[in-house]
Amino acid sequence: MTGRLAALAAAVLTTALAFTPAGSAATPEAVPNHHLTGYWQNFVNGAKPLKISDVPANYDVIALAFGNADPAKPGAVTFNVDPELSTALGGYTNEQLKADIAAKKAEGKSFVLSIGGEKGNVDLGSEANVANFVDSVGKILTDYSIDGLDIDLEHGLNVANTTSAIRQLRERVGDGFVLTMAPQTLDVQPGGSYLQLIENVKDVLTVVHTQYYNSGSMNGCDGQVYSQGSVDFITAQACTLLQTLRPDQVSLGLPATASAAGSGYVDPLIVNNALSCLAAGTDCGQYTPDQPRPEIGGVMTWSINWDASSGNAFSDPVRTHLDSLP
Repeated sequence: MTGRLAALAAAVLTTALAFTPAGSAATPEAVPNHHLTGYWQNFVNGAKPLKISDVPANYDVIALAFGNADPAKPGAVTFNVDPELSTALGGYTNEQLKADIAAKKAEGKSFVLSIGGEKGNVDLGSEANVANFVDSVGKILTDYSIDGLDIDLEHGLNVANTTSAIRQLRERVGDGFVLTMAPQTLDVQPGGSYLQLIENVKDVLTVVHTQYYNSGSMNGCDGQVYSQGSVDFITAQACTLLQTLRPDQVSLGLPATASAAGSGYVDPLIVNNALSCLAAGTDCGQYTPDQPRPEIGGVMTWSINWDASSGNAFSDPVRTHLDSLP
């Protein structure tokens, strides 16, 4: 194909995509394949405080952690720069955060607003609460130019109402809506609440990055029980999701440092071996997938801040390996 014909074909494709109606059955706009997702901490703990402008180029998707439940309106969510974080960063403001998000998006990065986490929760127990959620989150996404939503609800999940909330937000945002999820291992075992939610919204789901940490031993899809911290623990559980989702919708969630999680930290070499096992059937442990899935989504880490605390000791080797995958 000549350069002129190639340019014409690209223009036609771009035009066709631009006119895809919201809510259609078209495949959702994807983040880069073999992507690296990291959570940006909007709070202060032992990890290094960071402005969004300080997030390394290693990351493709940045999850803003977290949107907080509004005590004045059940189901509603609020989001602003945490006051303690602002102080730690010398006066980081909402407007600076918005400008930093815009600059990163200009570099091709995607952003999702994460709700939940270890200590947070959002009550979606009624239709009124769902309406408050959709209205408040929709406004935050618009105000901060955030691309979508990350579901990290760890204290119970109303599957039907969460499904409704996601559908309504997807309709409001349109085809550019990015939807990610960070279930705990138990929640994506057969019968788990997140598996039900995933089944309900998989047509608009970008990626699921299960937290392969802070977990006990779990069943793999081969019927064997695997202990946390091994290649098999990761790959034989990812297999369960791969029975429901496309490979590009499945990523691997691991802590960036031993301090980032109560348990489950593994050397980046194990993360990379798990990727190779799933993508190419190499570097596996006891469990070997039935077929290679080179389109495997990528990796998520908690958190960008903990990674920065270690001099990017997690993201540098994982990024290099992701870029080497076919």
